[in-house]
Amino acid sequence: MTDEMIALSRRAVACPKWRWMPGMLDPSGRRAMWVYPEDGIITWSHIPENCVDRDADALPDLTDAATLGCLLALVREAWGTAIIVSYSYDDGLWETMWEGATAAGWCGRGDTEAEALVAALESAP
Repeated sequence: MTDEMIALSRRAVACPKWRWMPGMLDPSGRRAMWVYPEDGIITWSHIPENCVDRDADALPDLTDAATLGCLLALVREAWGTAIIVSYSYDDGLWETMWEGATAAGWCGRGDTEAEALVAALESAP
């Protein structure tokens, strides 16, 4: 991953609403199989079932489609409303929009889909 993607991954992990989810990938190619957030334990795909790993410093690979899907799920959960992610051809930005019962608005923008989702997670209520 590039330095920019590592910085973006650190921003995601720093969010209060962040948590690892099964299916997420880290930059080393390890995929989270089971996650025990209360203990800070992740069982990774390359470790036998009876082994666990305390990996509080793990970062997500935000170039992985499954990890981005999990990040979108976290954003939707955090906002508690419908979330739409789109690319704006006018501005050249990815935009994350929330749509609630009474109002709608932008909750995150970025140069990439991942950056827009992280921005939305950062600004979650």
